[in-house]
Amino acid sequence: MSACSICAAPHSAPTVVLPARTPPDGVPLCPACVGALAGGPLAAGLPDHLRDAVWSEDAGVQVVAWRLLHRVREPWAVELLEQVWLDEDRLAWAQAGLATADEPAGDAPLRVTDANGAVLAEGDAVTLVKDLEVKGAGFTAKRGTLVKGIHLTDDPGLVEGRVNGMVIVLKTAFLKRAG
Repeated sequence: MSACSICAAPHSAPTVVLPARTPPDGVPLCPACVGALAGGPLAAGLPDHLRDAVWSEDAGVQVVAWRLLHRVREPWAVELLEQVWLDEDRLAWAQAGLATADEPAGDAPLRVTDANGAVLAEGDAVTLVKDLEVKGAGFTAKRGTLVKGIHLTDDPGLVEGRVNGMVIVLKTAFLKRAG
């Protein structure tokens, strides 16, 4: 019996071998973390474990945690991903796993969600859940600011909206659907 490298749950499942640059022994994961890595639901306590796992010195564990953190649509996860520094090779390795996991199947439209998981549509109104410094514009968009008539982009994590008379790009992790 071994323990999962992400959540420390005991398991007898085989290790997961990540594509490219993985050590020969792979990354030991429990069935719940394997399912989450494959696009399934995130277990209830998993986000808490990701806070520690993303700082692991083991490259495979760090890459798995980084990929799973990208699925958590909460402001703390976005901030944590901005704090974690991965060298170019490790970042490319981590992003390679997202390319297929995050792409929609076939011609299905992109699903854009706010910080609470509510689906956003073209023209919706949203409010900011955090003060956001608008770089290059010299102002801070305050928490609670209403942004009407958002425009969806090709990236499901970003939308465009008008704040203080200026069209800016906003991360969906810092937005809440209004109304």
